Amino acid sequence: MTDSYPTVLQGVPVVPGVRFAPVIRANRLPGIDEIDAGDVLAESERPGEAARFAEAASAVARRMRDRAEAVTGAASEVLGATAQLAQDRAWLGAAEAAIKAGRTAVRATAESAAQFIEMFTKVGGLMAERVTDLQDIRDRVIAELAGLPEPGVPVPAEPSILCADDLAPADTAGLDPHRVVGLATTLGGPTSHTAIIARQLGLACVVAVPGLGEVAAGTPVLLDGNRGTVTVNPDPVAAAAAVTAADAAAVAIAGWTGPGATADGHPVSILANVADGPTARAARRAPVEGVGLFRTELCFLDRHTEPTLAEQTAIYAEVLEAFAGHTVVIRTLDAGSDKPLGFVTAPVEANPALGVRGFRIIRIDAGLVARQLDAIAIAATRTGNRPWVMAPMIATLQEARQFAELARERDLHPGVMIEVPAAALLADRVLDHVEFLSIGTNDLAQYAMAADRMSSDLAELTDPWQPGVIALVAQTARAGTAAGKPVGVCGEAAADPLLACVLTGLGATSLSAAASAATLVGAKLATVTLRQCREAAESVLASPGPAEARAAARAVLG
Repeated sequence: MTDSYPTVLQGVPVVPGVRFAPVIRANRLPGIDEIDAGDVLAESERPGEAARFAEAASAVARRMRDRAEAVTGAASEVLGATAQLAQDRAWLGAAEAAIKAGRTAVRATAESAAQFIEMFTKVGGLMAERVTDLQDIRDRVIAELAGLPEPGVPVPAEPSILCADDLAPADTAGLDPHRVVGLATTLGGPTSHTAIIARQLGLACVVAVPGLGEVAAGTPVLLDGNRGTVTVNPDPVAAAAAVTAADAAAVAIAGWTGPGATADGHPVSILANVADGPTARAARRAPVEGVGLFRTELCFLDRHTEPTLAEQTAIYAEVLEAFAGHTVVIRTLDAGSDKPLGFVTAPVEANPALGVRGFRIIRIDAGLVARQLDAIAIAATRTGNRPWVMAPMIATLQEARQFAELARERDLHPGVMIEVPAAALLADRVLDHVEFLSIGTNDLAQYAMAADRMSSDLAELTDPWQPGVIALVAQTARAGTAAGKPVGVCGEAAADPLLACVLTGLGATSLSAAASAATLVGAKLATVTLRQCREAAESVLASPGPAEARAAARAVLG
């Protein structure tokens, strides 16, 4: 796009904010043919080439781990998982086999990665997100082998908006939010790695933007993370005014300190999602009232053996101590699918998103679940903070009852995640067995809409504003109201200030997301009444699609 007329590109809004700046794009490797001639190696050269490849892959993994340790929260989690992939024996073994057959290390890296990229793409589901991660690892290993600069995002001389087809975790997690003030991608969805890290960094972000690839570096754009638009070559005066208005609103919001409530005093708990002790302590600096989701599996992504009872107890106690006297909701291991754990021996599955994951691991190792609950119970006694515990991927009444019995045997307060539509439809009966429900909107949208939540082509379908998804949330919340038991939302939908008001109108009693979203959500809730929230919820339920649902909510809530 080279003309000077404004062009508005519509994507999916992820992180609110309005920014006007020139476009920058990530540095990429030159073509393989420019780097490597593709000569066949003599047999005597192959062992040395294999060692060179192994060292390059190890160097990339070390840098990834170092970056993971230098950041916190979602960025650390995602980088840690990518470092694991850099040392995955399957693709490393394929590359080593190619070198033994005479390929150079550069060619072997490219060919083995292509093999697994094709496999991940065919498997689909959450495995498809690993494609971007593996492409990034491939490029970094090749750059290491060729003595080239590591590919990634350049440091701009002025505040800029980063545009890309997609962004690897290492690209996104290391961004300086003073230099890169906004993100837009052609691919990705509202729950992609890019979206999650952008939310933690507080960067205005829009994903799944068709036509973005035609916008050249240096082109001025106005990125609106509230409406999901990227305006190319906007009027500079109008764009600057839009940014000024958004910044003024942000200043007003920054003064909110909690607790969560609507303008007429209806309480709504604003909680944080955490991954370990350090992220819990960081979350305490935000105006949150507790932890709505402690993702325990993220503590153990790099473990190949089950952590001991003492190790688990210490980790859980750290979070309970960080929020002493406050609600802490601990989710038991959500292992499997996009979060494989080396010590959970699930079989190889054609569709991991629909396989043995979450509470279903009890089918293959009941002791693993029991030992985790034992560790949580010991941590509760040690700290004097009795947590709530919930199981992920509950689909049947029998599973809900089984988990509740295990929790109560240890004097723990049981609940379950509502991520499977069957559980939402049976929410009233699920509540006969447990004390609370927590709606995971990311997976609920995926399973309700039969659409991979990592697919940019289907990003509109997995938008949490889809009326079908909202209807399942409404049914779950109604069940909680009727039973007099709390129903929270802990998916990324809880980080959207406008949607948070709608969720409140549906009957959600708590909202849990990245701690960085707490101020935006709490401040927005404080400007509207419960009656407005309910009116907006009714309008959204009557809307035919997500764009109309957002517009209907804005009409009521502003």
